[in-house]
Amino acid sequence: METEIMERGKIGELRQLIEACKSNPSFIHDPSLSFFKSYLLSLGARIPPHPKTEPVDVDDMVESDIDLDDSDLVEPDNDPPHKMGDPSAQVTPDMIDAAQLAKSRALDYISQNKLDQAVDQLTEAILLNPHSAIHYATRASVLLKLNKPNAAIRDADTALKINQDSAKGYKVRGMARAMLGLWEEAASDLHVASELDYDEDIGMALKKVEPNARKIQDHRRKYERLQKHKEEKRAELKRQQEAEAQVQEALSALKDGQVIGIHSAGELEKKLSAASKTSRLAVLYFTATWCGPCRFISPVYTSLAGKYPKVVFLKVDIDKAPDVAGSWNVSSVPTFFFIKNGKEVDSVVGADNNALERKIAQHE
Repeated sequence: METEIMERGKIGELRQLIEACKSNPSFIHDPSLSFFKSYLLSLGARIPPHPKTEPVDVDDMVESDIDLDDSDLVEPDNDPPHKMGDPSAQVTPDMIDAAQLAKSRALDYISQNKLDQAVDQLTEAILLNPHSAIHYATRASVLLKLNKPNAAIRDADTALKINQDSAKGYKVRGMARAMLGLWEEAASDLHVASELDYDEDIGMALKKVEPNARKIQDHRRKYERLQKHKEEKRAELKRQQEAEAQVQEALSALKDGQVIGIHSAGELEKKLSAASKTSRLAVLYFTATWCGPCRFISPVYTSLAGKYPKVVFLKVDIDKAPDVAGSWNVSSVPTFFFIKNGKEVDSVVGADNNALERKIAQHE
């Protein structure tokens, strides 16, 4: 009684599954039901195509997760670039002295908060001595105070080309990048500046920049994980579709309820491959026109093909395809081989129709 109750429960679950598939045909494409779909395909069932879904934009999924502190950002400046010195110019000692004097005047203007005049004096110093990284870095720092981060970055870049160890160049460029919301680049510059010549301004800037940079890095890692998962799902879907296409192609090569004549080793290989892809039992029957027992069993074999339409019934005349018979070491006819998933699982030698059907029922 308990067994009957259990079986009824399973039947009820199966009925619910079928009803779910009826109400939503795309349900059959759920990965957890791949075994059931494969079984239906092996029976020759027609499966509705996988519904097309709009691709998910991974960026949209995670962009809102970033909560950055952008309270001190400024609008990018697009002013014409300031004058730059000629890097190939020959600089005399007098020019160096004059440039230093212009820089001194600029520092006075900075102390008076007259920043535009300071920029003018530093520009004069740069034109007089374009080989000085400190002139460019100092003008960059003033441009930073004027909320001109792009101009400051141009000067800092030039300073670093002249002197790749310019702490002030890295510091100013890092702060300018922070003003533009380039958090990771800003953190990188400020860390280098800190190693070259740490000061409190750099430390304060890093306290604001580093949390934002870490949030962006975490966001990127999350994006990469989601992107990888998305690609894996796409690859899995492609594999499933290819497998389904192979099964459908294999089914088209088989003839349900009919005996398929085999005339070559290549033809046999294709049919056995199709049977294997659809998880069907294949029966390989070797016969000959001069064989009396074969004439007796052949009609039985044909009737069994009609009785077991999901079994692949193959027939080989050993005189017409001697290479096939030789490869299977057939020494007498009729001989029947039973193949499942590409492997021989049983055989029957002789015209024993009862044994033949029993083996088919056993391995189907």
